[in-house]
Amino acid sequence: MGADYAHELHREQSETTEHPRAATRQQLRARIVLALGPLTMAAGAGWALVQPYRITLLHPFGQGFWWLFSEPPLYVVLFGLLFRLVVAPALVEDLEQRG
Repeated sequence: MGADYAHELHREQSETTEHPRAATRQQLRARIVLALGPLTMAAGAGWALVQPYRITLLHPFGQGFWWLFSEPPLYVVLFGLLFRLVVAPALVEDLEQRG
């Protein structure tokens, strides 16, 4: 067996043993990126539950439109949704191309 052929076999074996690890790591990264949006939305919902007085839609007491519209927990939920639908798929695609 020639030295070149032996090196080629060794390289193929090392690629096949390392490839599942890289694929698993890549899948884990993709899942983490995809989970950031729902986790952010859950944090916003949790914030709204912990501090319900921040959601003035429940008791507006004569507040104007901008007071009702500018609620931080609602923004957190909306940005989490925006991240999950717009940003995360592009990031996962980029991770797959780099992998």
